[in-house]
Amino acid sequence: MELERKIALTSVLIYATISVTAALLFFLAATSVGKYPDVARFGGAAWVMLLSFIVTMPLVISSVKKRMKV
Repeated sequence: MELERKIALTSVLIYATISVTAALLFFLAATSVGKYPDVARFGGAAWVMLLSFIVTMPLVISSVKKRMKV
């Protein structure tokens, strides 16, 4: 049980960092490149973060499981 919890916490840390970083990069790019309204910048960053969570979650969890159970 302890190993599963460690896998879960490690996975959350990794994919949350990836998702938040992607959202921050989107926000910074939208801010520096154009004159987009606040709703578009924040909404776009939230959308990027949500999609990044969806994509990276299963990939990271399976990768962490393989590395920690070996």
